[in-house]
Amino acid sequence: MINLLAEVTGSIGSIGYGLSAIGPGIGIGIIFGQGVQAIARQPEAYGVIRQNMILGFALAEALALIGFVVPFVFGT
Repeated sequence: MINLLAEVTGSIGSIGYGLSAIGPGIGIGIIFGQGVQAIARQPEAYGVIRQNMILGFALAEALALIGFVVPFVFGT
């Protein structure tokens, strides 16, 4: 019987960041896609829609930055 053991070399933190960037990336795409649709449907509400888009982008981007820092802080 042969025992196989997988070994991961390199920075595990970079893998963690890559995985944690998937969610905010999808979220940012949804935010701006839906924002453009909302502006196309209701151009007079451009200011409010744009403000909400920027707020949503900032919150989603904060999650990506947290995902960037945490693997390196708690990694060995």
